Amino acid sequence: MTDLKFNDSLSYHADGRPGKIEVIPSKPTQTQRDLTMAYSPGVAEPCLRISENVEDVYKYTAKGNLVAVISNGTAVLGLGNIGPHASKPVMEGKGLLFKIFADIDVFDIELNCSTVDDFVRTVKALEPTFGGINLEDIKAPECFEIEQRLKEELTIPIMHDDQHGTAIISGAALINALEIVGKKPHKIKMVINGAGASAISCGKLFVSLGVNIKNIVMLDSKGVINNSRKDFDQNKLFFATSRKIETLEEAIKDADVFVGLSKKDILTPKMIKSMAKNPIVFAMANPDPEIEYNLAVSTRKDLIMATGRSDHPNQVNNVLGFPFIFRGALDVRATCINEEMKLAAVKAIAHLAHEPVLEIVNVAYNEKNLTFGRNYIIPKPIDPRLIYKVAPAVAKAAIKSGVAKNIITDWAAYEEELKERLGIDDKFLSRIAIQARKNPKRVVFTEADNFKILKAAQICLEEGTAIPILLGQKNKINQIIEEHGLLLENVQIIDPAEEPELRNEYGELFYKSRQRKGMTLFDCVKVMIHRNYFGTMMVNCGHADAVLSGLTKNYPSTVRPALQIMMPNNEKSVVAGMYIIQTKRGPMFFADTTVNITPSWEELVKITVLTYEKVKKLQVEPVIAMLSYSNFGSAGGEDVEKIRKAIAYLHLHYPNITVDGDIQANYAINSAKRNDLFPFSKLGKSQVNTFIFPCLASGNICYKVMQELGGFEAIGPVLMGLSKSVHILQLGSSVREIVNMVNIAVVDAMKNN
Repeated sequence: MTDLKFNDSLSYHADGRPGKIEVIPSKPTQTQRDLTMAYSPGVAEPCLRISENVEDVYKYTAKGNLVAVISNGTAVLGLGNIGPHASKPVMEGKGLLFKIFADIDVFDIELNCSTVDDFVRTVKALEPTFGGINLEDIKAPECFEIEQRLKEELTIPIMHDDQHGTAIISGAALINALEIVGKKPHKIKMVINGAGASAISCGKLFVSLGVNIKNIVMLDSKGVINNSRKDFDQNKLFFATSRKIETLEEAIKDADVFVGLSKKDILTPKMIKSMAKNPIVFAMANPDPEIEYNLAVSTRKDLIMATGRSDHPNQVNNVLGFPFIFRGALDVRATCINEEMKLAAVKAIAHLAHEPVLEIVNVAYNEKNLTFGRNYIIPKPIDPRLIYKVAPAVAKAAIKSGVAKNIITDWAAYEEELKERLGIDDKFLSRIAIQARKNPKRVVFTEADNFKILKAAQICLEEGTAIPILLGQKNKINQIIEEHGLLLENVQIIDPAEEPELRNEYGELFYKSRQRKGMTLFDCVKVMIHRNYFGTMMVNCGHADAVLSGLTKNYPSTVRPALQIMMPNNEKSVVAGMYIIQTKRGPMFFADTTVNITPSWEELVKITVLTYEKVKKLQVEPVIAMLSYSNFGSAGGEDVEKIRKAIAYLHLHYPNITVDGDIQANYAINSAKRNDLFPFSKLGKSQVNTFIFPCLASGNICYKVMQELGGFEAIGPVLMGLSKSVHILQLGSSVREIVNMVNIAVVDAMKNN
């Protein structure tokens, strides 16, 4: 990692509010009455109820949705024993994953405990606070004893994810890989390279799945764990083999499966060639696997390969498991996470890989049709079905095995509840970034003499989502790059002032569309000195794929070149602006917020269709409300009348679009209230995610109020209706907002190619 990346990481964790998590009240706190209910004297009543029945703690407090992520920092990632203080950023990160994938609240707890007894005693004392405990980054062999003792002494779900997370995901991958090659678990020969907590847990789970313990050979840093050695503990003893072999090269000959949880480049092509027919290799060392992916798959055409990396097929990623395992365990108030629950998670994950892959997953990974097979043996981490496939399987196993205190009977309702939780972070931006990374496009930055623009360009280059082209004075841009140590050495820089031939070419082309609109050839060539015109013409002529501008200039002057150059020559066309607001319910789409001041009903129809198509292309199913101060005819007025006309036309000519109105914003957002009062609405019980406004003022005001008062992230404006990918930044956008817009511009450019 370069010094610059180190600084970026430090800034990410330090800037603004230090760290990555915060506590937010879940009840109203605005009035004196609210505060008396929250604390004194109102808090006394739930306290008394809990004292009479301790199980009521789940009814009146957050315990049932609260997990502790606990570590002593003795085995942190690849950093080793760095201590509890230094482990805190990792534990905060784990808490963040719990929240965004499963809506589970987390307190991260770092313990200054060096002995097993101290650790167990401290965690045991914390039990009244938490509904579950995720142990993390504790070195072996202490981690085995710690987890076992806590499971025996506490009555809440406990799991050491380092042990069981990888085991569960790789177990699911193993089931499917064996199915593909037509091999039975009890007949295969397996080599496990690595003997840490994760490797031992993997081996034990594989045995639970039917692999014969006598057919497993495990290696640690000293070689094969065999009966002639006496230098290992009871956990390794379980895997000691009687075979007279010492090395990995000897162990892997004729093996069906290699499981690596060790270090990079320890597995060679020669070793893979010595394996049995249709070998399975899980090279899961991170960040670099035991053998490089492309080298491995080029060695054997009959190989099934999995790694821990996201840039190759079959990523074994713990996030496929732990959020949903705890979700299911918490929801039935399980007293533990037992083998039955872990095996249920394994089978649910494995089964999901057999199901048709959602379009949003295919698009995110730039795939046309992912299907179950050698390159798809486990689901992708962004698959939104994981929460409502894995969590119910775990919950059912808990109930069946007798460790659940809360018995779910309506599983359909439970599945709907889990789907609702997806809105906490529907991974919209992640999907867009993955999609952009699969097919990066050339993006022109017209304001490249600005540090934030250059910083965003560097991030996009590093993440592989875009190929930046920088417009501006070369000496000024290079000076900013040098001053800030930015990594943009090989990026193309163009100064329109130094490109007379291109300015003439672009000017002449521009003149063809503007000669009857008051501009002379001289005027058209002259404006090409301006970077907004020059950059837009680059895209129009195919010299780039997308253009981004607006960070330092007002909106009208920024959007004008796009409207003049790329406005489709069609009387039926319309251009509109859409903002994307990232909320706890997921992304919400607002249109038109930037272009049409008082659209007619015909223009509202076009704006609605444009917005529908754009949202669909961003892999979200649009549910559209046309907003008003009226509810289905409760009031009159010009705005209401044009919405009614637009709705009538849309219902008749676009029956595939889920849209209705006129409707007030509160009823559009609150589906329960809407369905109660207006059961006839075509919106039904669906959650509205797309809003069409009757005029520019209402749309613009609304998104800005949400952005500032709600603290929501706004992305946009996303221009719609143009022939090419042109997008305008908000004045003064942050680096993160610029990066988000670049990714959307790249995805938009894909659709225009």
